[in-house]
Amino acid sequence: MSQARKKVLEVRDIHKSFGFVKANRGISFDVYEGEILGVIGPNGCGKTTLFNCILGQLKADSGTVSLNGQDVTGQKPAQLAKAGLGRTFQLLQVFDSMTVEENLLTAAQAHVGSIFSRLFMQPDLGKMDDVNRVIEAFRLGHLAKEDAGSLSYGQQKLLDIAMGLMSNPQIVFLDEPAGGVNLSMLADVKSRLLELNEAGMTFAVIEHNMEFIFEVADRIVVIAEGEVLMVGTADEVRNDPKVIEAYLGH
Repeated sequence: MSQARKKVLEVRDIHKSFGFVKANRGISFDVYEGEILGVIGPNGCGKTTLFNCILGQLKADSGTVSLNGQDVTGQKPAQLAKAGLGRTFQLLQVFDSMTVEENLLTAAQAHVGSIFSRLFMQPDLGKMDDVNRVIEAFRLGHLAKEDAGSLSYGQQKLLDIAMGLMSNPQIVFLDEPAGGVNLSMLADVKSRLLELNEAGMTFAVIEHNMEFIFEVADRIVVIAEGEVLMVGTADEVRNDPKVIEAYLGH
């Protein structure tokens, strides 16, 4: 990652507790334009809670989030999506009874105008070109008219990620994109992610598949017990004694 790249996102001192459980304890990190930032750590260390606090699904107890230098702390998910933050979840958000094309169009339409203004726009809200562009980028053309429910889990994962891009986000947060995907489809997920990144897309990725995240991430944030243990490259993370002790276990 070039040091000349600007900061897209600044996360500072995020705290979040659930009763006596401190899920996030002063987490801070930056995401730079055009990078893939990995976020790893043991189950229950606070990774998804952190993403939810950043993206408005949860309200942090304290801390700030800035997008391109503008404070977006505490904004609702819909506001953050319009500002340029896209995301996927651990559980797939695809609509089984809708086609791949319809899923993508629905995701795109959610970010166009207001409910009232949509009544006066063309049926596809002018988004079919974007849908077709994403279908091509994700190699989903042969599945465009297929119901999402008929796709394999790995294909649904690709569709889920593609839907996260339909708002033309500045940064996309992916929560375990490799989770549950078989090896052949995992290669496709990795290829699409790297191709999109090469084209300029910025990602922050929670992942438990170490091989996957070590291969795709420019930098990795390691979280343990709700705190940032270290930030570094894959090689630095692999060889850090604190990480080996706290997480990798070998």
